[in-house]
Amino acid sequence: GGDYYFVYNRVLFLALNSNNTRRESSPHDPLVVRNIAAMRKEQTMSEQPHDTEPVTIVLATRNQGKVRELAEPLRAFGLCVVGLDAFPDLPEVEETGTTFEENALLKAREVSKRTGLVAIADDSGLEVDALNGAPGVYSARYSEDMPDLPGATKDERNTMKLLAALSSVRLWNRSARFRTVVAVCTPEGETLIAPGTWEGSVACSPRGKNGFGYDPVFLDPELGLTAAEMSPEEKMSRSHRAKALRELLRLWPSFWEGYLRKRA
Repeated sequence: GGDYYFVYNRVLFLALNSNNTRRESSPHDPLVVRNIAAMRKEQTMSEQPHDTEPVTIVLATRNQGKVRELAEPLRAFGLCVVGLDAFPDLPEVEETGTTFEENALLKAREVSKRTGLVAIADDSGLEVDALNGAPGVYSARYSEDMPDLPGATKDERNTMKLLAALSSVRLWNRSARFRTVVAVCTPEGETLIAPGTWEGSVACSPRGKNGFGYDPVFLDPELGLTAAEMSPEEKMSRSHRAKALRELLRLWPSFWEGYLRKRA
């Protein structure tokens, strides 16, 4: 929910810039991204009139937590991020792609076409090697072919089906990963792709109460915890979504500069 996304910037700072850890800075680090954004803002302000109106872009979600998550870092580029709540008549885009990248691009292109704005969309899910990559792009609707179970949520049914499919698979053969792809599309058709992956394995039974989806059975090898046993800070420091967003922010300055140059 909102709390999960609210901690994004603070968490990345704590996780990647601990006083107890000495390492070289990387273009993926949030402080580097923030500095790039600050420099780009300073350059943009020096080149444009100070009364320039912010450019509105749309994030293909009705989750206001996700909107806030991107709004702050992209504000440095003179952008105003809105969600689909700003377009209440816009229909849901059907995810008919066979990969996360296809679905993310499908949503970004369709929302950009319908709104006339630069659009950002994402798709994510769980891939299990022993199941040939399933549930994959069908992660959210994995248990649609199962009968309704009284009192069980969709997430619980999905998890039940996953554990049943892996019932004869040993723990050391349960390698899996969460994968996210963030896609950007302009009204002119230019695109940007930012992926993120979280490697782990599937536990034998659910553990933890903090997560959603497959979090209770996704085991992180370094912490020895499921995603649902982690604090929001621990989860955001290593999750697939956090990595995809870091990559998006790393790539954004050159992408946006090129887009504005072509429109000039």
